[in-house]
Amino acid sequence: MNQSQQTIPEQDAQGLARRVRAFVEAHILPREAELAGPRDSAQACHAELAALARQEGLWGSFYPGRLASLQAYLAVAEQEGRSEYGPAVFGADATLDAHMLTRHGGPEVRAAFLAPLLSGEAVSAYGMSEPQSIGSIPATLTTRARLEGEQWRLEGRKWFICRADRASFVTVVARTDEGPLGAALSMILVPTDAPGFAIVRELDILGRFQGQCEIVFDGVRVPRHHVLGQVGSGLALMQERLGLGRILRSVHWLGLAQRCFDLLCARVVSTRGEQARLADKQLVRLRIFEAYQAIAGARGLLQDAARKFDAGLDNAIEVNVAKVAASRALSLVADSAIQIYGAEGLSELSPLSGIYRAARATHILDGTDDALISAVGRRLLDAYRGEASLDFDWPTLSATRADAATSGASQGEAR
Repeated sequence: MNQSQQTIPEQDAQGLARRVRAFVEAHILPREAELAGPRDSAQACHAELAALARQEGLWGSFYPGRLASLQAYLAVAEQEGRSEYGPAVFGADATLDAHMLTRHGGPEVRAAFLAPLLSGEAVSAYGMSEPQSIGSIPATLTTRARLEGEQWRLEGRKWFICRADRASFVTVVARTDEGPLGAALSMILVPTDAPGFAIVRELDILGRFQGQCEIVFDGVRVPRHHVLGQVGSGLALMQERLGLGRILRSVHWLGLAQRCFDLLCARVVSTRGEQARLADKQLVRLRIFEAYQAIAGARGLLQDAARKFDAGLDNAIEVNVAKVAASRALSLVADSAIQIYGAEGLSELSPLSGIYRAARATHILDGTDDALISAVGRRLLDAYRGEASLDFDWPTLSATRADAATSGASQGEAR
């Protein structure tokens, strides 16, 4: 077992977080311009940094078998997210797929896809969104997989697929049955070198290409055992992915927010800030207060969501509220930092302009704010139908605590 595969005691999580922070400061931040530059040089830089992260035992901190709890990982993940490029360098982009393959992949699937993923030899992507479907309504998905003998034949398109430009395989959500939605969708693993798979076009995000593409499956054939979980369990697996995935994404955004806060405060107390007497201005102090409040609030919400995740309890409301809070915190702090930096903050002279574009995208990625807010609002109101009040500590559980514990255990087993 090499260092990158060793189990990390939970009491060592804070020490690991400090090591990750030091790595980001020493190796990633000085090379962000290179990582954002021409593709060939960016990929070479990324490969070099990822190899160094593995060498120092900082790769895959929340891969299965490493940190035992999501709560312990949050402190580490914040530091991974301090740079836009940190999650990829530390292998954190593959964390969700690593857990899904470990939990739901058969022996052949784990051998073919999981082992290369954990070692960094493979890159994963997840194909759900489609050009003609509604992202928040799975019933509108049209990509189909038909079983022909011992192979699945896939037809369809997906778009805005992260890491599609370099992925080794894609976990595709496809319709495998025309019956009720709960049993109509499946997740099928498709190698990107399979005949019939193609990248149709690259898609930019607010003017920057970040690996998202539109992809097509034109008669792609894969073995029958490439199904993740059971045939027809796609909807349940989608919900499971979202629960963990939104926490992982959000805590990385919080790391970016903390970096913006550091830049904001450092500028206020700098020589230039002193010349403008920024620290004496009440509006500046208000920005500092609101930025700190937003970060601290989002951090607490994420810890609550992670605590319930680790306990195997229903945390849908907590996850969605935390995701929205982290997105808003990042946008607020990035905007405040730019306001203090002035024109410099709008330029490539600081990292803020890139972070600001990333912050705006967070309101769409992993579920739009509008969709999540509407869903949470509906569930909160449902808690009052036949109930006297809402238990704020366990808002997603409408039954008694004893009943809730039983329900949470069964959901935890499903994960």
